[in-house]
Amino acid sequence: MKSVYIHIPFCNTICTYCDFCKFYYNKKWVSDYLNSLEKEIKANYKGEMIKTLYIGGGTPSSLSIEELEKLFSIIEIFDKSKCIEFTFECNIENLTEEKTNFLIEHGVNRLSIGVETFHEKYLTFLNRHHKIKEVEEKINYLKKIGFRNINIDLIYALPNQTIEEVREDVAYFLKLEIPHISVYSLMIEDNTILSIQKVEEIEEDLDARMYENIEQILTKNGYIHYEISNFGKKGFFSEHNLVYWNNEEYYGFGVGASGYIDKVRYDNTRNIINYIKGDYIIESHKLSQNEIIENEFILGFRKLDGINLNRFYQKYHQNITNYSIIKKLLKEEKLIIIDGNIKIKDEYIYISNQILYQLLGEKYE
Repeated sequence: MKSVYIHIPFCNTICTYCDFCKFYYNKKWVSDYLNSLEKEIKANYKGEMIKTLYIGGGTPSSLSIEELEKLFSIIEIFDKSKCIEFTFECNIENLTEEKTNFLIEHGVNRLSIGVETFHEKYLTFLNRHHKIKEVEEKINYLKKIGFRNINIDLIYALPNQTIEEVREDVAYFLKLEIPHISVYSLMIEDNTILSIQKVEEIEEDLDARMYENIEQILTKNGYIHYEISNFGKKGFFSEHNLVYWNNEEYYGFGVGASGYIDKVRYDNTRNIINYIKGDYIIESHKLSQNEIIENEFILGFRKLDGINLNRFYQKYHQNITNYSIIKKLLKEEKLIIIDGNIKIKDEYIYISNQILYQLLGEKYE
């Protein structure tokens, strides 16, 4: 089975921190874009059963009902598993009753909602346009009509933000009683509004203390820290994102999307005009066995449980502990083996990028 990611790049507003492939909503462009998306999918999908489907963006919920009907008619081509996880990204302000009812009636069973913070001043800073009360009202409505699997994104490490304000954000999340949260430290990426405004990231020590506070509160309240940035109740981990972290193959459709099929990693153009013309893939690369294993490490060690020893041997016919860099990291106790899994030691999770960097450029064949 395979997974599918579909990128919808349109937004009603542009967030100050966003470096994803996005464009202001334009009805004519949406129509042309969906026509091109349909052609790309028909030309490349090979008919496999799909186990996860993720529609992201951009802001997919910015589309009108008529445009959503067109999009959902396109994805009828996929042979969907009966137990498929079907995720749709959305913004609170777009979640009308008509749209949420449409989504649940058309098989969406997981929503990922960009909330980012529960403080009005930081919502303004991020150029988000919902109100705090609106979040609670709409989450309650979503649960009422049958959505059980809901994620919200939360951003911390904002300029001038205090640890107490971060704790208040997490407390408000807990009040919503939903099963999954993704937490991200604010990164000032090139070509974003914040970068242009020369906003600076907060000090690393404060960032680390905020992260530790978030982890302590969530784990104390029954959430499992299963990936560096993700916490979920048992049974509510993101199956789609686990495809990425388990180094499994998936289709990526749409402008700016990436995919991994038949050992080839590819990136689509970020130029919407070229995409509409049918010039989809801008770069592709057939991975060597060495690169595949390197990706296995870089992605797999993002999971708090790390990489299963037996599963690694079944995939690559190699004992993971035979590699010199793995031996070194085990000796330094930055990696440990517990219950048949090799993982980054908990105390090094926050600085995991430093460990992952050491795994690059090694020989694994």
